Amino acid sequence: MRTSLKRSIQSRLKGGLILAFSVILALLTSCEALLPTTTTTVTTTTTTTSHTTTIKPSLETFSYDDVPAYSSSPYVIINDNEPFFTKEDLTTEAFEEYSDLDSLGRCGTAFANICIELMPTAPREEIYMVRPSGWQAISYPDLVDGGSLYNRSHLIAFQLAGENANKYNLITGTRYMNTNMIPFENMVADMVKDSKIHVLYRVTPIFVDKELICRGVLMEAMSVEDKGESILYNVFLYNVQPGIIIDYSNGNSRRAEPSHTQTSSEQRTYILNVKSKRFHDPSCPGVADISEKNKKEYVGYREDLITMGYSPCQTCNP
Repeated sequence: MRTSLKRSIQSRLKGGLILAFSVILALLTSCEALLPTTTTTVTTTTTTTSHTTTIKPSLETFSYDDVPAYSSSPYVIINDNEPFFTKEDLTTEAFEEYSDLDSLGRCGTAFANICIELMPTAPREEIYMVRPSGWQAISYPDLVDGGSLYNRSHLIAFQLAGENANKYNLITGTRYMNTNMIPFENMVADMVKDSKIHVLYRVTPIFVDKELICRGVLMEAMSVEDKGESILYNVFLYNVQPGIIIDYSNGNSRRAEPSHTQTSSEQRTYILNVKSKRFHDPSCPGVADISEKNKKEYVGYREDLITMGYSPCQTCNP
C-alpha cells in the first residue's frame, strides 16, 4: 500500500514538473517573439593591412654604397628620380604592408597604395610608448629645433595612412631627417585629396650591418592612374643632424668638434671620398660607408684639400 502510494506521488510529481517546464518554455518563446529584432551589419572594405616579411624593397636595384656622403642637402635623387616599382605593383586597390621587425628589432620596408580610403578620419594619438631600435631621449637645445635629437619617425606618415603607435612603422629618426620628409609626404597627401587618385608609396630604412640607427630612408612615390605624371620621385634622405656626430650602432651621439683654422705647419690625416669629393676625420662614422675603391687617406693641409675641390663632411666637420 505504501509502495503504491509512493509510486503514485512520484508519478504525479514527475507529471507536474513536466507540465511546469512546458509552460515556462512556452512563456519564454512568447517573450522572445515580442522582443525587437536586432540586425548586426559588418562593413568590409578593400583595404588590406598586414605585417609581413615578404615585402620586396628596392634593395635589389639600390645600393647604399652609391649614395654620396652627406654634404649640405638633406636628400639626394636616386635613379634619375624614377622609383623601382614594377608593372605588377600598379593597382588601384588600397593596401598597407609593413615588414616584421628583424632579430635586432629594426623596421623594414613599409609599402602602401595611398588613397582617400587610407587617410585618417580621427585625430592623431600618442606614440610615446613605442621605442624604435636605437632610441634615446637626448636633447641639444642649441643645435636642434625643438631640442630633441631623435623623433619617432613614421615610415608612412600619419596623414597618409592614419597609423599611430604602429611599431612596424616607427623608426628612430633625427629631427633634421623627420622634418625634411614632410615636403615629400605633403606632396602625396595634397595630390590624393585634390585629385582622388592613388599613389604607390614605399619607404625603406637603410641599415648598415647590425647598426640600430638607419643611415637614412629611401622614399619612392608614383601616381597610379596617370603612371607618374602627377607624382614621381625616388629620393634618399640622410638620417643626420648637422653639428652632431651619431654612433649608428647604438644611437649614442656627441657634439661635433668645431673646425679650427690651421696654420701652414699644421698637417693632419684625412679620409677622402674621391667620388663625392668629401673629406672626413678618420673617426667619422661616415668613413665606414665609403667603398674601398673610393676611399683614400690624405696627410696634409685642410686648405689644400679645399683648393683641390674637396668639401668637409658636415657630420664630423674636420
